[in-house]
Amino acid sequence: MAFSDIPILSTLKSKLKWHQARQTVLAQNIANANTPNYQPRDLKRVDFSTLIPGNSSGSMGITAMKTNAGHLSMANFSIGGDVNGFKAEKSADWEITPNGNAVSLEDQMIKVTENQMEYQAATTLYSRSLGLLRLAVGKN
Repeated sequence: MAFSDIPILSTLKSKLKWHQARQTVLAQNIANANTPNYQPRDLKRVDFSTLIPGNSSGSMGITAMKTNAGHLSMANFSIGGDVNGFKAEKSADWEITPNGNAVSLEDQMIKVTENQMEYQAATTLYSRSLGLLRLAVGKN
């Protein structure tokens, strides 16, 4: 069995490819910041946890337990972008210049930074997962 056949690793590879494609789109937005009538684009977010076989809930089968009265309750937290029951969405109400360009460099730079941080997290998870598998197999 190859490492690429392991569902979590193939999902991480897909996530890395998505972040690379998103970086390309965001770079195009920044490059066209002065192009008349240019509208910024972004990739649709993908819930990568649903790509793992046998996982339709998105929780990857991991649940948090409150083992002490001093622990925080997980009822108010969610990983998927919801905060206390409210759906978190980005506003698209950015200023459009007189030439019709709707690119906000500040917004694009925030997205680039967010994308970079998520990419680095995914690469760290991927490399550490490979390291654990190599350790388990006995190959340093």
